[in-house]
Amino acid sequence: MNNVNAVWLVIVLAILAANLPFLNDRWLGIVPRRALETKGLALRLLEWVFLYFAVGATGLAIENHLSQIYPQNWEFYAVTAFLFATLAFPGFVYRYLWRKR
Repeated sequence: MNNVNAVWLVIVLAILAANLPFLNDRWLGIVPRRALETKGLALRLLEWVFLYFAVGATGLAIENHLSQIYPQNWEFYAVTAFLFATLAFPGFVYRYLWRKR
């Protein structure tokens, strides 16, 4: 895997992971919930934060595989958290703002 493919893999993974909590009622897209119980916003945000760290760990593992890990400051994590929130916007709009008939 070269650097370009690794970057695109992390970007696509981040887009899918950011929207996953808002597009289904399963925990992490795998574990089913009870039939009458839906996930609330707090549980969706908790899952979203967990997936943010999972995608970050995947990116860190890919960076470690391709080269040395470059140390980051707090600014990097603030920018990536807001980028992950921006990527989650379509799923949030679909779940909470889209008018259902």
